[in-house]
Amino acid sequence: ASLLTPRQPAVVDKYKVAAEIANKALAAVLAAAVPGAKVCDLCALGDKTVEAEAAKFYNKKDKDGNKIDKGIAFPTCVSVNNQVCHNSPLDDNTVVLEEGQAVKIDLGAHVDGYIAVVANTVVLMGDANAPVTGQQADVMQAAITAGEAAIRKLRPGSTNNEVAAAIAKVAEDFGVNVVEGVLTHAMKRFVIDGNKVVLHKSSPELKADEETIALNEVYALDIVLSSGEGKPKMQDEKETNVYKRAIEKNYKLKMQASKQLFSQITTRFPTMPFTMRAMTETRGARLGVVECMSHELLHEYPVLYEKSGDCVAHFKATVLVMQNGNDRITTWAHQPLQSDLELTDEDLKALIAQPLKSKKKKKPKA
Repeated sequence: ASLLTPRQPAVVDKYKVAAEIANKALAAVLAAAVPGAKVCDLCALGDKTVEAEAAKFYNKKDKDGNKIDKGIAFPTCVSVNNQVCHNSPLDDNTVVLEEGQAVKIDLGAHVDGYIAVVANTVVLMGDANAPVTGQQADVMQAAITAGEAAIRKLRPGSTNNEVAAAIAKVAEDFGVNVVEGVLTHAMKRFVIDGNKVVLHKSSPELKADEETIALNEVYALDIVLSSGEGKPKMQDEKETNVYKRAIEKNYKLKMQASKQLFSQITTRFPTMPFTMRAMTETRGARLGVVECMSHELLHEYPVLYEKSGDCVAHFKATVLVMQNGNDRITTWAHQPLQSDLELTDEDLKALIAQPLKSKKKKKPKA
């Protein structure tokens, strides 16, 4: 199994190419996220960019004569203000961005099944150089700080609960809430949501067994904080457009629309999440989803909301747990923030001050 982990330089290369693709797609969407831009167009742009960038790499067939599978690992979602996640509307959606909105962009790419995901939050400022202020700045500052603490805790020998505790402590320090239901998953080849997780906030419905972080693991470090309660709800099932094949389930579908949809999914997205936007014949596909869902052939990623007026920040980075430190291959560079709040916890301040990677010792010149 270690052949498929970052212990192998060839595997690290594929992760880094996937990260480069994801970072470029994020940059393209960030650049186009201006007042007046349609949300569905931004989602389509992110997905197109992933496909176009992926087409530039690894085009030789492998030793068995097979093409290397690559492309979208998580469809582009653009969630606005109190929308927390998974908003990936179809092409007929008319919603446009407005000045002052906080926009969360979330997407992922893979090369040969090695996945890099990234998410970022940007506030559409009238003046590009003006810092974000107020509660939205506080939540963003808290999320970035929590991420910096968590990534340094995510080391061999630490437990998943210690990582979660660091995130919770930062949120408490900043007076914001960790959003329930958010998990940092270990990712494996072709598996975006591995069984090993950091559960950022446990609840009666959600608990995670204590596990120890290990060398050569890959994590999607996913930080979502809110000025509200952090208990997001689905408002409308019709808004759900992101799904993933539940590979452990099988059922002989009856309806033609369902069969057509399912055959598209198994051919094009056998393991990765996808958006209904990518399906040909969206209307027929919509019908097909109902039968697929009622027989548990798909997992859904519903659009979740905090209460109106709540400020939400989402940052996600892909982290390789390596021998000489953690390698953050997708990143959360952020716009200027002006928050009066700062971390008070001395232990976490000392932790964040540490470099992510130990310096390689240079050999003395002969």
